[in-house]
Amino acid sequence: MATTKAARTTVKNDINTLKDDLKVLGAEEKARLREKATAAEARLRAKAAEAEARLREEADVLRERARGYYDTARVRGQEYYDEASERFDEAQRYLVERVQERPMQSTAIALGVGVVLGLLLAGRRR
Repeated sequence: MATTKAARTTVKNDINTLKDDLKVLGAEEKARLREKATAAEARLRAKAAEAEARLREEADVLRERARGYYDTARVRGQEYYDEASERFDEAQRYLVERVQERPMQSTAIALGVGVVLGLLLAGRRR
């Protein structure tokens, strides 16, 4: 019987040793997994920071390109406006000069145009 008790005690001690070893191994594996997770998180944060920096650079490039397009459009718009203004001023001067040169003829033409427009508008009402 002493042999069986000794064998049981040995088996219990072995089981307890195995339990302790499993606890130690579990703690070690948990620590390794934490280290790996921390390293992966650091790599992920670094990649995110790189991506953010690239996006900011691209945004700056696009912003500058848009400013260039806006400035070009603004300059062209101003040129078109100036040209149209000049042409309108020329047309106005030409008309004023012609009316001053021939006031009777201008009045007759204006009267004729008014009569024609009047007839056209009166014809539509019927």
